[in-house]
Amino acid sequence: MSLKKKIILSFLVSSIIIAILAIFSYINFVEIRKEIRYLELSDTIRSKSLQLRRHEKNFFLYGDIKELENVYDYIRQLKNILTENRPLYNSGKLLSLENKVGEYAQRFNHIELIFWEFHREFDKVKPSYKQYSVFSQLIESTILERPLANAEVLEKSFFLKPGSPVIESLKKISTEIIALRKDGEEILTLSKDLDKSAREKVERVISLSQTAVLVLIPLFLFVGLSTLFFIGHSIVRRLKLLAGAIEKTGKGDFSSLVLPAEEDEVGVLINTFNKMEQDLIARDAELGRKNEELLQGKKLASIGTLASGVAHELNNPLNNIYLSAQVLSKEIDEETSPAIVRETVKDIFSQTLRVKRIVGDLLEFAREKPPDLKKVNIARVINDVLKQMAASGELYNSKYDINAPEEMEILADRHLMEQVFINLFTNAVDAMDRSGLLHIGINAANTSVQIKVSDTGKGILPKDISRVFDPFFTTKEKGTGLGLAIVYSIIKKHNGKIEADSEPYKGTTFIITLPAVKQ
Repeated sequence: MSLKKKIILSFLVSSIIIAILAIFSYINFVEIRKEIRYLELSDTIRSKSLQLRRHEKNFFLYGDIKELENVYDYIRQLKNILTENRPLYNSGKLLSLENKVGEYAQRFNHIELIFWEFHREFDKVKPSYKQYSVFSQLIESTILERPLANAEVLEKSFFLKPGSPVIESLKKISTEIIALRKDGEEILTLSKDLDKSAREKVERVISLSQTAVLVLIPLFLFVGLSTLFFIGHSIVRRLKLLAGAIEKTGKGDFSSLVLPAEEDEVGVLINTFNKMEQDLIARDAELGRKNEELLQGKKLASIGTLASGVAHELNNPLNNIYLSAQVLSKEIDEETSPAIVRETVKDIFSQTLRVKRIVGDLLEFAREKPPDLKKVNIARVINDVLKQMAASGELYNSKYDINAPEEMEILADRHLMEQVFINLFTNAVDAMDRSGLLHIGINAANTSVQIKVSDTGKGILPKDISRVFDPFFTTKEKGTGLGLAIVYSIIKKHNGKIEADSEPYKGTTFIITLPAVKQ
């Protein structure tokens, strides 16, 4: 590594250390600022609480309505402060204080109501005792200061009964004032604890910050110098190896570097290089696959166009050959005609049928006509196809069973669904070497109908199972590879899906899922 690079690296390391210290200082500053705000808040709460108690005492001593208004004003201020700062600090002490202030406000409001109730009741009593007007004025002025003493005076001087509304109001006031003063003391205690806790937290944060600065600065300096000392030897060797690997990559040799993993910039660079190598290999393979797919797509498009034209051109002469073969087969006398003639006519007839089937597959493969959807009894369609194949001898020695509800309707094109099952059953018979068991099962769900076609044939190899629906892919010696591709296309046109599950030498199951008819 050159001196210039070492200087640059040293500068970077120093810058990182300074940046870390700056970030730490900023975070610490934010935390201290937050705690100071909390301290200011607690100091404000304590001050408001003291003012609240002062106006409370003045109201109880003098009964001044202005003091009553001041009490409510400070209660409102405390509530607003506590409510506004609850989300900011989420303190349990703030919540407790808020609840206590609420209780205090309710109790004070209750005292006020009893206070006015006393005056109303006392005003009813005063006209009856005009000689005691001096006493009534004194009682009214000291009702909140000494309610029980006033109650005793009223009982003795005014001869009021203990259970009278006036006496009861004074007793209620006394009880509520005692409870109110207790709540007030708790508010002061909570505000004092809140203030003390805030001051202790500020001191703790400041002390922690001082300790952290004294420890971190020497630590960062040591780490920085140690890094500068060892970093050169660590990266030069790997950079040379990386340069050689890059040169090989430029020549087309994609090979990864195998080095001990190190969590530094050079290690990241090597890992990135290795990933790039893997991506290049994967991209090269993907590009080859895409080219093959593109070529295959062009081929299929051309085949589809060609298939449609060829099938239409072959269909008419093929029908003539088929009809002629039928005529010949009827004109041949089994007893007098030579054996070679009979065999030749039979071969012409069978091969013509085979070619007609291939032409039909080509037409079906090339056609884009949407299905004519109608309500179809699917079990009946399957049974008709099986009976047709059995009558024509296409099932050979194969046996079959069907497990399906008698009344099972789907929206489908009957002709197309017949093609689906003819192809599936024919493939199953061929896979079983024309002898085995073909099982068809139908199950209905709320929104779909599932059809399973299983055979006991030789099965499909795992490497081929994903390709069975590809056009022109076949595992049969004389197959065209269009049968299952047509089945797949028809099922897709019916908004369904088809899957294949197979185990070699045990059999294959095709699972068709189609939408059920909405009731």
